[in-house]
Amino acid sequence: MDAKLPIKNANSQAHAAFQEVKKKILAGYFTEKDRLREVELAQLLSLGRTPVREALKRLEGEGLLTRESRRGLVLTTLDQQAVTELYAMREVLEGAAAAFAARSATDAEIANMASILQEQIDGGDPVQLNQQFHQAIYGAAHNRHLTRSLQSLTDTTYLLGRSTLAAPERAVTAQQEHGELLQAIRARDGRLASDLAQAHIRNALLERLKMLRQRPV
Repeated sequence: MDAKLPIKNANSQAHAAFQEVKKKILAGYFTEKDRLREVELAQLLSLGRTPVREALKRLEGEGLLTRESRRGLVLTTLDQQAVTELYAMREVLEGAAAAFAARSATDAEIANMASILQEQIDGGDPVQLNQQFHQAIYGAAHNRHLTRSLQSLTDTTYLLGRSTLAAPERAVTAQQEHGELLQAIRARDGRLASDLAQAHIRNALLERLKMLRQRPV
């Protein structure tokens, strides 16, 4: 049994490295210009190179990192086509999550959504509360496979940088859309909830494409 301990420890370190690097990616710690070098990350995380190497392979497999011939591992960048494809999948899955939530959400889960929405109305951070509202819907859908798929898409969305809710007009509109979606879920109207969730994502896509057009070349 003692012989297995180093393997278990190595797996634990690889998982820890994966979680820490991913957290930094999603928090915007790295930029498109950065190269994610194994040695430097090992020093940053105070871990060995082997678990960091495994973590980087896993992040590359998830699509958050891309290996370029001359630069090595860098953050994945998404062009307009990739962004459109990403939001198309989000539209489908967010619609499904809303429909499931309308059918399966408990009263407590609906009350939690209402509380998050009220914080938005009261002037809370629109980006953070938007994430919490969508996470609340995922949880209320009570489908772990759907949640896992949505979380992967959400992680990829972080690669796009600034949230669409950074635009004040979009933040106001999104808040209204959240309110309508909550009403549909509370009314247990799965079809309407799905339609509203999909429309919400389509509007987010339009704002994202606008941001891409305005981005300096």
